[in-house]
Amino acid sequence: MSNFLLRRIFLGLFIVFFGAMIVYGTIRSLPSSYVETVARQRAANPASLRTYQEWLDELNKVYHLDSGIIPGYFGWLKNAIRGDFGVSWMFNVPVTQKFKDVIPYSIALNLITFAVQILISIPLGILAARKQYSGVDYAITVFALAGLSLPTFFLATLLKYVFSVKLGWFPLYGLTGRFHNQLDAVGQFFDIAKNMTLPIITLMMLSIGGLMRYTRTNMLEVLNSDYIRTARAKGLSEKVVINKHAFRNTLIPLVSYMSTLLPAMFGGSMITETMYQIPGIGYISYGAMQQGDIPFAMFYTTFLILLTQVSLLIADIMYAVVDPRVRVN
Repeated sequence: MSNFLLRRIFLGLFIVFFGAMIVYGTIRSLPSSYVETVARQRAANPASLRTYQEWLDELNKVYHLDSGIIPGYFGWLKNAIRGDFGVSWMFNVPVTQKFKDVIPYSIALNLITFAVQILISIPLGILAARKQYSGVDYAITVFALAGLSLPTFFLATLLKYVFSVKLGWFPLYGLTGRFHNQLDAVGQFFDIAKNMTLPIITLMMLSIGGLMRYTRTNMLEVLNSDYIRTARAKGLSEKVVINKHAFRNTLIPLVSYMSTLLPAMFGGSMITETMYQIPGIGYISYGAMQQGDIPFAMFYTTFLILLTQVSLLIADIMYAVVDPRVRVN
């Protein structure tokens, strides 16, 4: 087990290394120079005592832009290993500090969505497989395909129009309501929960269809297996056949699929957080990228690459847990 973990960790670090290098090279190859824009803004500040060229030289030196792409990347990597990702040009604070301030909102949003998605999509996928080609199966399939087909911005706009504008049940945007500071601790909790409801529903509806269809497909394959027919021939109840025999084997391929959901949510939540103005890592990163905040953009993309590799490592370990035939060594 230890050898397996060491190999997977080494492979993950290898992918993170080259993934971050590709991102760094892409940003350095952009036709426009955001460093020049930042230097010009700082030089135009009446309180600044430096000229435009002095600011430009300093920024190029700090962010290793005065050398080639490869030496510059290794300079950035050296600082990143020490936990120094630079200062955000947009927020004028260290990138890691801004990340610590906003990541709890994204974690709460995505973990709640992930849990609700699993609780809904897997049972519905199993139900659709058991009722194959019935009205229930067609209804679940239509619901799943609708979620897969709708763009994020369209679904978010539709939900806001119906539940915020027309019905007035939920706020249009923001993490807290107007009178949040006047509420007690319990009231503030429910105020935030109310504001997070529509973003969670949006993320859930967009991602629930894929897992639901995947569950249905795998359950149908398992239900047509010889050992399931044998179990039924022995007189076992359908409940025992599904829960004890079929579901465990359906769960095996689902583990690999679910490992990609959380990183995909963090990446995809950028649009959702922006539509609802939830101050999470996606919304903040979108604004930073619009303003050409290279230090924050590098950190955010590296964070997504690292999160994906950690999720895949956990999936490999869980695969061995749910399938006794798999041995990691």
